[in-house]
Amino acid sequence: MSGRRDFLSMPAPENYVAGLGRGATGFTTRSDLGPAREGPSEDQIKEALAKRAAQLGQAAPTAYGAVEKKEEDEDEDRFQDPDNEVGLFSSGMNYDKDDDEADRIYQEIDDKMDKRRRARREAREAKERDEYERNNPKIQLQFADLKRSLGSVTEEEWAALPDVGDMTGRTKRAREARLAERRSYAVPDSVITAAAGQGELNTSIDTSDGTTTNFASIGAAQKSALQVRLDSAANAGGTQTATTTSSGTSTSVDPRGYITALERSQANGMQAPVEDINRARVLLESAVKTNVHNGPGYVALCRLEELAGKMHTAKKIIQKGCDMCPRSIAVWEEAIRINRDNIHNAKIIAAAGIAQNPKAIKLWQAAIELEKTVNDRKKVTRQALDHNPQSVELWKTLINDTDDLEAVKMLFAKAVDTVKLSEELWISYARVSEPEQAQQILNAARKAIPTSWAVWVQACRLQEQLGRVDMCDKVMERAVKALIKENAMLKREDWLKQAEICEEESAPVSAASIVKTTVGWKLDEDDERRDIWLQDAKDSIARSRYETARAILGHTISIFVQSTTVWHAAAELEKNHGTLEQLLDVLERAVNACPKSESLWLMYAREMWQASRPEDARNIIARSFSALPGNENLYTRAVDFEVDAQEYDRARQFLQLARQTAATDRIYIKSAVLERQLGNLDGALDLVNEGLQTWPSSWKLHAIKGQIYESLSKLKEAQEALSLGTRANPKAPVLFKLLARLQEKAGHIVKARSTLDRGRQANPKNEELLCEAVRLERRAGNTSAAQQLMAIAQQECPHSGMLWAERIMHLESRTQRKPRALEAIKKVENDAQLFVVVARIFWGERRLDKADTWFTRAVVHDPDFGDAWVWYYKFLLQHGTEQKKGEVLSKAILAEPKHGEIWQSVTKDPRNFKMGVEDLMKIAVAMAQ
Repeated sequence: MSGRRDFLSMPAPENYVAGLGRGATGFTTRSDLGPAREGPSEDQIKEALAKRAAQLGQAAPTAYGAVEKKEEDEDEDRFQDPDNEVGLFSSGMNYDKDDDEADRIYQEIDDKMDKRRRARREAREAKERDEYERNNPKIQLQFADLKRSLGSVTEEEWAALPDVGDMTGRTKRAREARLAERRSYAVPDSVITAAAGQGELNTSIDTSDGTTTNFASIGAAQKSALQVRLDSAANAGGTQTATTTSSGTSTSVDPRGYITALERSQANGMQAPVEDINRARVLLESAVKTNVHNGPGYVALCRLEELAGKMHTAKKIIQKGCDMCPRSIAVWEEAIRINRDNIHNAKIIAAAGIAQNPKAIKLWQAAIELEKTVNDRKKVTRQALDHNPQSVELWKTLINDTDDLEAVKMLFAKAVDTVKLSEELWISYARVSEPEQAQQILNAARKAIPTSWAVWVQACRLQEQLGRVDMCDKVMERAVKALIKENAMLKREDWLKQAEICEEESAPVSAASIVKTTVGWKLDEDDERRDIWLQDAKDSIARSRYETARAILGHTISIFVQSTTVWHAAAELEKNHGTLEQLLDVLERAVNACPKSESLWLMYAREMWQASRPEDARNIIARSFSALPGNENLYTRAVDFEVDAQEYDRARQFLQLARQTAATDRIYIKSAVLERQLGNLDGALDLVNEGLQTWPSSWKLHAIKGQIYESLSKLKEAQEALSLGTRANPKAPVLFKLLARLQEKAGHIVKARSTLDRGRQANPKNEELLCEAVRLERRAGNTSAAQQLMAIAQQECPHSGMLWAERIMHLESRTQRKPRALEAIKKVENDAQLFVVVARIFWGERRLDKADTWFTRAVVHDPDFGDAWVWYYKFLLQHGTEQKKGEVLSKAILAEPKHGEIWQSVTKDPRNFKMGVEDLMKIAVAMAQ
């Protein structure tokens, strides 16, 4: 045991001051000084000083070294006497009358200057004081107006003040007691386990210590947990809405079932429990008793009694409310509503309510609704208008009850003359009138309401209805100028909404005019106007307002004529939501405005070719050659057109011309592939060799050369060609894969393994080479080596969907596939290959709905992945309907997938280049294993 003291018992270090490190200020107390004691005497001090001076050889000083005070020193108190001034102030003169007069004059000057500044100073101080009191009001100032108003409170109002409620915790304690009665406890797991085990076969194994392990229940529990987790993973990132299956594990919502359940719950909610009704009745009765003039309280209590089925009580309560609150419109409305079973009583109540509130429009409307005949309704409405001539709602009610058109016009004329500021009445009046008269009405409305934009919009729509399309733009231009002058211009977004409303109401020309004149409102040239307008057009397309979007893009094109982005947006709009003529017209204008845009030329030629107009497509390609000479993309597109038309000689001519004018490795690849597809392997080999002389590092040319030799059954030459390619371009993993497969085909497993090792060294962390190495070992029967390589591969590429798919489907047992799939989905959030793997697992378990959901998710997430379409089509061939198969096949054709091992091996086979997508899909389905 150490002999070192405890830290708190140790003495403090030298010069330690407590609290000094944290900034505390020290102070000295009497306890620090100690008890008082008598010091040395004066004689002792003098003796000590003399002794010290003798040792130093100096004269003996006085006590403490102080010089004795001389008697002739002047007293300092003399400076306190003004009559005894010496030194600088010793003038020898006394205070006389001149000094008094000077002081008086200075005082008068000071008073006059102070009086001159007093008004400004007092105003400034008052302003500062008011500002301070306004920012920091006192409580008595805040309630000063309320205190003053207390003087006008009558005795009846004082008597009507409610009593203070129970502020104790009685209500809280009662609520806690009710909750305690309803409290429930979780059932122990032992009870659940015992209940679940009843009636089951005993599949447990007795152990030495007497415990049992039920493997069947553990497996079922794990399977259920994995099922739920996979369902949650499917619904977390997917975009498809899955229907609820019989298993009950899907977390997606069936909209129809949800709405049905919601309606059922609402219907059940109308039947409130008795205790809730009683509790609410006590509260509401207390509310109306404490304040007998509480109109909403009577309405609420009436509806409560109606809910409880006591209609007679409800009517009595609301009648009392009418008596106590004669000025409450809500009470009279409720009384009319609840007495509608007796029309006569309802009319009497309505008449009484109107007599108390003749300006209440709602009561007049309720009285109108009680009438059965049109004439009676008109009679009541006219009486209402006599009391409320400015009510637009009453005028509309009277006009709607009138059938004669001439009478309607007369009523409108009277209405707009009475209510001059009602846009709705003016516009409705114009709509029911003749065109010429409508113009006059709108002009009068414009003068009556100069700030109304709705009148201008109606005027523009009127011109469109009359067929004066050219006048629409002029009307909107005048509208913008007039509204700017009146400072009543709408925001740009609001104008676009009005344009969409016009389009919805079949006024596309007016919509276009509104867009043309207002889409640039308050947008400067230095703003990103193009991006803003493109986003506006995109939003309108999303709301299915294509005419508005077309007008926005048209205006954008007029400003940004040479912007290919805008032309592409306009072309996509016409392609998806327009006609072929509109699309071709937009593309013609686009290539004329942007002749150097390769993408516009290619799009124009493709659309023309798909429209079954090959000659026009060829003319467009010829025009593009003049605008963009030597462009390889244009040559390849021309070759594709001729190949599709089976004009192979013409395609060869294009390729020969391209090799002469725009020679690139891609042109040589295209030429070699065409010759290989046509069966001219020698010509293809010559083209490849010619291309390699100029581009020796083009890995595609080396790959084509090796594949040609393989087609000719010259495996040695093929291996040499691919080996040369790996040395010329070691960063091409495809060459190492092709070479390793050739060596494996020749039976040289060791060489194939070595080739893949070299490829992995040259291309570290490449999932294709890692996966190919694992497959090589698996095909050779070395399962343990394949698993070891897979472990290394997943360490290098932990987020590779290809490696996870290979592991799950080929290196895991069937019972472990689903757990591994869940782990893979957590590591790789969205990968089409993994989605296909999970779908195949459910397919194997005969969970067809789940499999269909995951296949759909795969093709939606990555439509370019051809293998997903292949496996989905294979699944539908066994379990799908003809309609579903046709739908998936048509979507695959539109998607035009380019990637996928199975899909690429089929589409790039020279023997299949003339086949359609359906035939290619059948061949790929046969290869999918």
